[in-house]
Amino acid sequence: MKIKVKSEEETLALAEALAKQLMPSSVVRLEGMLGAGKTTFTKGLARGLNIQRVIKSPTYTIIREYTQGDLPLYHIDLYRLEDGGTEDLGLEEYFYGDGITVIEWGSVAEEEMPEEYLMVKLNPLEDPAHREIEIQAKGQIYQELLEKMDA
Repeated sequence: MKIKVKSEEETLALAEALAKQLMPSSVVRLEGMLGAGKTTFTKGLARGLNIQRVIKSPTYTIIREYTQGDLPLYHIDLYRLEDGGTEDLGLEEYFYGDGITVIEWGSVAEEEMPEEYLMVKLNPLEDPAHREIEIQAKGQIYQELLEKMDA
């Protein structure tokens, strides 16, 4: 599924709608260059989960946990880890836990990624406010989720 958004608010609304379809142990992998809107997308997911806290990029902390909402949200950013160093993070506990896991720069932990997840690619367009957001299902559960959203 490819969607063009023309504002930050449209990005937030798309992510909010997606969050309402997610269930415990859902994993959303965000890919995009620096400044592509990954944290904005995560803010929309948090909004859809009724999380009131301010969502910040976990670039320096690596993992931020938001537990005061409909479901916990675990926001993981592996950018600073570059090649590896993820074994001690306990990623599987997040992937298979009771919340929604959002992981940025998941390629760093390719071997630890679950078999099934949603891949969300954010691509800036010529207009700085515009993005093309491509959502791909990795696995049957996520394929069904996308079909519901597309209906």
